[in-house]
Amino acid sequence: MKIVIREDGPYIVEGGIPLDRLILKGDGEVPVEYVEVETFEVRQSYTLCRCGLSKKKPFCDGSHRERFNGTITYKDKDCYQSAEIIEGRDLILYDNKELCSGAGFCIGDKSTWVLIFSKDEERRRLAIKQVENCPSGRLVLKDREGRDYEPKLSKSISILEDVSLNISGPLWVKGGISIETISGESFKPRNRVTLCRCGHSKRKPLCDRSHVSVKFRDESFYREDV
Repeated sequence: MKIVIREDGPYIVEGGIPLDRLILKGDGEVPVEYVEVETFEVRQSYTLCRCGLSKKKPFCDGSHRERFNGTITYKDKDCYQSAEIIEGRDLILYDNKELCSGAGFCIGDKSTWVLIFSKDEERRRLAIKQVENCPSGRLVLKDREGRDYEPKLSKSISILEDVSLNISGPLWVKGGISIETISGESFKPRNRVTLCRCGHSKRKPLCDRSHVSVKFRDESFYREDV
């Protein structure tokens, strides 16, 4: 199973990787859970749009040939390498802002940065849940013994939709799927990765939250008749 990034083109998905669509559901603009709203037929290989121009989203229809610069600009590194370390009561939070895709599970009145200092066991569990829901892997939690709280995710790809903001989010790549360029350059496999599909990220192939500022919408989901 792997994802191959074609130069100035789409993501080529190989190996029968399951594909679904999830919405971020919560209280107002702060999500608390994912809800599956669509499952696609499993195919051995398929191509996913990364320019944001396809009329057959989430799949590629060749529109990238018109005016898409898909140059890879993100310099791959260990996810802990540039992370800020925040030591809570018994949890250590690694915050790598460079990976943020703006999902928003960590914010609100009970933000992750506050919860890790709480003595309350329920708040501690909420902090862990928020970090596990972070699709990009920006946030990682460990305890004092070095055990991490990484969620167990099967190899799959989810299309994220932020219905509270009425916009479409990135591709959530789960379970350590191999990602490489057409020329053979590989990225370090990670359990949680978000790939840009609006075409505007300045850290391609990763999402950098540009879909929020450009108000990117997947027409296959936000249909006018809905």
